[in-house]
Amino acid sequence: MNRILIHNENCLETMKRMADNSVDAIVTDPPYGLSFMGKKWDYELPSVEIWKECFRVLKHGGHLLSFAGTRTQHRMAVNIEDAGFEIRDMIAWIYGSGFPKSLNIGKAIDKKLGVERKVVGTTKNQGLKAITSKRVEQGYRKNLTIANRKNQYNITKGESKFEGWGTALKPALEPITLARKPLSEKTIAANVLKWGTGGLNIDGCRIGEETIKTTVKDLSQAHGNQFGKAGITYPTKGYTEHQGRFPANLIHDGSQMVLDLFPEQKSGAMKKPYKYQNNGHSLGAPSGEAKQIHESSKGSAARFFYCAKTSKKERNAGLAALEPKQKIYNGQSGESSTEMKGVEKKFTTTPQQNFHPTVKPLKLMQYLVRLVTPPDGIVYDPFTGSGSTGIACVREGFGFIGSELDKDYTIIATKRIKHETDKG
Repeated sequence: MNRILIHNENCLETMKRMADNSVDAIVTDPPYGLSFMGKKWDYELPSVEIWKECFRVLKHGGHLLSFAGTRTQHRMAVNIEDAGFEIRDMIAWIYGSGFPKSLNIGKAIDKKLGVERKVVGTTKNQGLKAITSKRVEQGYRKNLTIANRKNQYNITKGESKFEGWGTALKPALEPITLARKPLSEKTIAANVLKWGTGGLNIDGCRIGEETIKTTVKDLSQAHGNQFGKAGITYPTKGYTEHQGRFPANLIHDGSQMVLDLFPEQKSGAMKKPYKYQNNGHSLGAPSGEAKQIHESSKGSAARFFYCAKTSKKERNAGLAALEPKQKIYNGQSGESSTEMKGVEKKFTTTPQQNFHPTVKPLKLMQYLVRLVTPPDGIVYDPFTGSGSTGIACVREGFGFIGSELDKDYTIIATKRIKHETDKG
């Protein structure tokens, strides 16, 4: 049997050909129902019908991990639950690089009333190279307006009582629903013995390394142990064990903004401030696996799993032969403006080979598939996208079955997974 299979079709068609209880885990990043990609299939969340088919093909006790958007996660979880799954938890993936998609209401009011805004200063560059004039005019970055084509921007301020008001918070979290197909056996042990599924790979997903000191009574060396009398004393034995922290339902990207949320450990073994590195550079660097230098992880972000957001190199690996295209975010493109009337406008980025807008980090996907998949298990992803789950399965030694409706994304996923497989 081929351990890696990708189908360019609706996931319901794929699952119709799959046997009951035939996959060990389902890990997926489905549409969030936010019209984020500007395509009709992204208008709605996966239906109960889709999750019922996922339920059928998943083994008893098998786990489902599904990303969602903060605005629609509740509906995603309800649909999954209505299909028969037990909702076990919600993992929060937090990050510091989300871009606020908020309308400046004061500026919009001034524009509507024809009120001239006062220029109170200018700013140059400061990470704003990618902001197009259209995005600035929509009020995406406070009240910045373009002054010229050399990354020079005017900062303006109005007199409306709604100056400084907006319409959205800065995105900094994606929820991941953790659900399980009910056990078929009376105990978890019996279910694992029959199906190989039912538990989470705790030790395989421990975070970092810490020293645990345990003291136990040595019952063989009791003193004053006269039957029925008090005052019995037991000498103790000490054991030292090195292991990582118990995995939590919080994951982060290691960015400085996130690290600042966690206090420094002021007592114990911490001897210097946290120094996070990424291949010798600051953690904001786009490539490599985040590492940290510390004496103790107590009180720090080190207690949680973390990895940097997807780098350009990672997302485009294996796609050199493909023609670069633009990523399109949040609303509508020129081709879809009619069918998406009333949806907020889109903005685009520099063309690249992997133009899927929600590519997840491979280290994150490896961690997730390892958490819920038994050894030599098979993972199914009904919404494969650009194939990150499949690559994670190749790296972790799992089988993978994927379904992707979009032909372009299927090509990208196939090439990315093949590139990983060819690496040996």
